[in-house]
Amino acid sequence: MYGIERNFSLYFLSESIYKAFLLVFSLDSEVYQIVWTSIYISFWSTTLSASVGIPFGALIALRDFRGKPVLLLMLNTCMALPTVVIGLFCYAILSRMGPLGNLGLLFTPTGIAIGLFVLAMPISANLTIAAIQNLDSRLELTCKLLGATPLQQFWLTMKEARFAVMAAIVIAFGRVVSEVGIAMMLGGNIRGFTRTMTTAIALETSKGEFELGLALGFVLMFVALVINGLIFFVQRGRR
Repeated sequence: MYGIERNFSLYFLSESIYKAFLLVFSLDSEVYQIVWTSIYISFWSTTLSASVGIPFGALIALRDFRGKPVLLLMLNTCMALPTVVIGLFCYAILSRMGPLGNLGLLFTPTGIAIGLFVLAMPISANLTIAAIQNLDSRLELTCKLLGATPLQQFWLTMKEARFAVMAAIVIAFGRVVSEVGIAMMLGGNIRGFTRTMTTAIALETSKGEFELGLALGFVLMFVALVINGLIFFVQRGRR
């Protein structure tokens, strides 16, 4: 009896994997709609978080000011916040009764992107701070001796830290593309509109539709492989 159940389980798993690959390679429209939504939202939230987080992190790293330790502590705390807390906070702001409720951003791709921006910005800022602090301490002194302006010092510093900053952007993208809690709370998992790979996997698995969930899981694993490959080549370029 145990052998029959085991064979049935293996058959069910292999059949599900086979159908999942068929969905991926047959260019199933629903699968690629979900993948495109995930990539699109993740790209813009990462771009926005890098545009804000990298200059912000560089400013903190290059300047000494009162309250800097407190600000660093707050950034580190933001990185450790549970994503459901970020989702709840953004939900309160974007909901109809919230301060931005009139904009109608809740349950839209833009709403998800805002939540993912809040998640990714501290990552971009903290990794930028770490990248600059790990540079040769003589760089700042050299810039001052040569009479570099603050803007020129910023440019030279970012040029020296470019590989670590690029890795920070890639890491932030990998974090947001794999997020499920924020996407579920702010997007509502609406089919054909705000359904992402992670929310679709959670939904289809709960419904017992393992084929679509596995197909999206394979795509998500491929995206993770590409992200880690980019980090690997960036680190090799640094050497």
